[in-house]
Amino acid sequence: MKRNNQIILLVATIAVVAVIGAYLANSTASSAQETDSEEITVSAAASLTESYREIVKQFEADNPDIKVNLNLASSGSLRMQIEGGAPIDAFASASQKHMDILDTKDMIDADSRRDFARNSLVMIVPAGTNQIENLEDLGSEEVTKIALGNPETAPVGRYAKQGLEEAGLWQAIEGKTIFAGNVKQVLVYVERGEVDAGFVYMTDAQTSESDKIRIVGEVPVDANISYPVAILADSEAKEASRKFIDFVTGPEGKRILEEYGFKVE
Repeated sequence: MKRNNQIILLVATIAVVAVIGAYLANSTASSAQETDSEEITVSAAASLTESYREIVKQFEADNPDIKVNLNLASSGSLRMQIEGGAPIDAFASASQKHMDILDTKDMIDADSRRDFARNSLVMIVPAGTNQIENLEDLGSEEVTKIALGNPETAPVGRYAKQGLEEAGLWQAIEGKTIFAGNVKQVLVYVERGEVDAGFVYMTDAQTSESDKIRIVGEVPVDANISYPVAILADSEAKEASRKFIDFVTGPEGKRILEEYGFKVE
């Protein structure tokens, strides 16, 4: 009986040692994986919020060794962050203008720059509003508040101002305008009924619940609303950033962008 107990104890000891060994091996492998992982920071225009969150999720699933930190704001604000020295690896803008400014300052890797999506501008009003059916209705005395992005920093605001100028309406409604930091803020103002009308991208209007806003129609603008992306010249993770851009412009990235209403080549 004593011998049997010794054998049982020996077997149990071996089993415990095996379990501990496996645990340590897994911990070591996990630590090595964490050590080998790389992080990149991607600054993207606010209008890319939903699509880029999905893109990042899928990209990280395909590239477990790369973690993406997503920084979202108006394109102009992001550009100024980059100019101020923010440690950004890749920049996706809703405007060629802000990317061009960085390019002239040699702050992007010009060879990595690619156009990856297009959008359109629409006018929206709170659901149930019937007094606005076209741009000309904005001049009515009943319309007192019109939201658009700040034309200096938010491309959607610059496009809206341009469209209103081309329609000969800017001077008449300028005093009614309320500037927002980005397109998402404009959408919120309209959804809450805090303004009579607002100008957003079609993709943003489509993210809103149908009982909150109504799309009046597309606003003609003599401009190509296209989105460029590029690696920053000072990035210390250029290879990982290039993989991310390849994903955005590849089949899966295009599929996701189209799913969120963007037009892709």
